[in-house]
Amino acid sequence: MFTIAIDGPSGSGKSTAAKATARRLGCRYLDTGAMYRAAAVGCMSAGLTEPADVAQFCCDMDLDISTDPDRAGVTLGGVDVTDAIRDPEVSAWVSRIAVNPDCRTELVRRQRELLASDSFVVEGRDITTVVAPDADVRVLLTADEAERMARRGAELGGRVDEAGLRDQVVRRDKDDSTLVNFTVAADGVATIDSTFLTPGEVVDQILMLARSAGITVR
Repeated sequence: MFTIAIDGPSGSGKSTAAKATARRLGCRYLDTGAMYRAAAVGCMSAGLTEPADVAQFCCDMDLDISTDPDRAGVTLGGVDVTDAIRDPEVSAWVSRIAVNPDCRTELVRRQRELLASDSFVVEGRDITTVVAPDADVRVLLTADEAERMARRGAELGGRVDEAGLRDQVVRRDKDDSTLVNFTVAADGVATIDSTFLTPGEVVDQILMLARSAGITVR
């Protein structure tokens, strides 16, 4: 089994690169951010705002997430929340989960449990340093702020104005970076700047690292 860990700020292209890499390698894919978003959806629905209540929800929640790179799917308590977790309101709320240390501890535990079960390409913000510091390949994927905002805007199909985009991309990164550094590569982590690269070129660079680590690329 192997693990390829990809970290980076919002809009750097982590999800696109990670899914495509998983397809090329014939392995599973994990979007850890979707787990935080699902927890946010649950807390919002239940009207939970106190940190202790939010932490308890994260520990107790019945969460199931697809690890198929070709099939997105997230269920919470048996309810499909695949679309709900991408709502702009959830994006504005999710940092409450991310900055709650008890929530992070529980979600990291679940993530490690999944990664121990099979070969994975996993992406998030603390994968290379906290969740899987011993991954076979560790990558920090970056891009400049203007490009990241443009990508997130395209992803949301114009549903969010510039102020909303800045909140999702810049403010969220600032909040989350108080807990984990995903702007500077740790020792042993390769940096890929995707600002002027196509998605295919990003994947090619990741696969080159995978080959160097002894992973068979189809």
